[in-house]
Amino acid sequence: MVKLLCDTMTKLETLKREFLEHIEIEKGRALKTVENYDHYISRYFEFSKAKNPEDITAVSVREFRLWLNRQSMGNNRATGKTVSRKTQNYYMIALRVFLKFLTRRKVESMSAEEIDLAKIPERHLDLISSNELTRLLKSSEGDDIKSLRDKSILELLFSTGLRVSELCSLTNDFDLSAEEFSIRGKGGKVRVVFVSPEARDALKKYLALRKDMSDALFVQVGKEIENKKDVSGLTRRSIERIVKQCAVKAGISKKVTPHVIRHCFATDLLSNGADIRSVQMMLGHANIATTQIYTHVTDAHLRDVHKKFHSKGK
Repeated sequence: MVKLLCDTMTKLETLKREFLEHIEIEKGRALKTVENYDHYISRYFEFSKAKNPEDITAVSVREFRLWLNRQSMGNNRATGKTVSRKTQNYYMIALRVFLKFLTRRKVESMSAEEIDLAKIPERHLDLISSNELTRLLKSSEGDDIKSLRDKSILELLFSTGLRVSELCSLTNDFDLSAEEFSIRGKGGKVRVVFVSPEARDALKKYLALRKDMSDALFVQVGKEIENKKDVSGLTRRSIERIVKQCAVKAGISKKVTPHVIRHCFATDLLSNGADIRSVQMMLGHANIATTQIYTHVTDAHLRDVHKKFHSKGK
């Protein structure tokens, strides 16, 4: 059966399968990353009808990019909005990494260097004010298990700067006496994050009310588990929904997500004098250029300092 399956696969599909196994095993990429690469590369194969490595050409890639640029995105068909340049770049990045893999295997194909990425506008950070952040963190006051769970989520996100996927991976054997813990983030990289007294206090009260047998730190509670046999750990979407609901309760009209709280974590550190290298390590960014986007947010604060303390700024 396995031989029959291999016989029906094209040479390019076989190489793609080996590439995906390579980035999962040797490179240690997350399964979601592997799935995304599979999707991006497969979509190009379907469009170009490529069967062999030599079928990947600059012309077919350019035609694919033009096709992508003209595609409507899901619910955006009515508005006429097309696939963003950022998303288009994801396809090109996946193709470039695949072509580099072919080069290392000494397989003749197009050079990865021939694929340029589209220029995208400077990234805009979604932020909330200090006052809004304070209201958000106080939005889930109460002694019931749901209120304590939601407060723990908010406090832990702001205290640690965790990604939502990292938060979902936490287990209930949490050491409440520790002020820090290690987390495995993107690319399997391990970093240390720090827990505030407010987060530890909320977690202690929340865990004291837990009666279930789930290993997850954050689980469904109350009405969320009605008519269900097992208590499930919260998913990424569940966490996002909780944060959104808390923002509404806090009277915040802006869109608030777990990643917005991560932004607040970073800008709070930089605004209070933290050096960018330390913030990079706490966020788990592989490249400091990713962290440097937050320095733009603190520019206004620096201007105020300059005006106040510089002799020529007065």
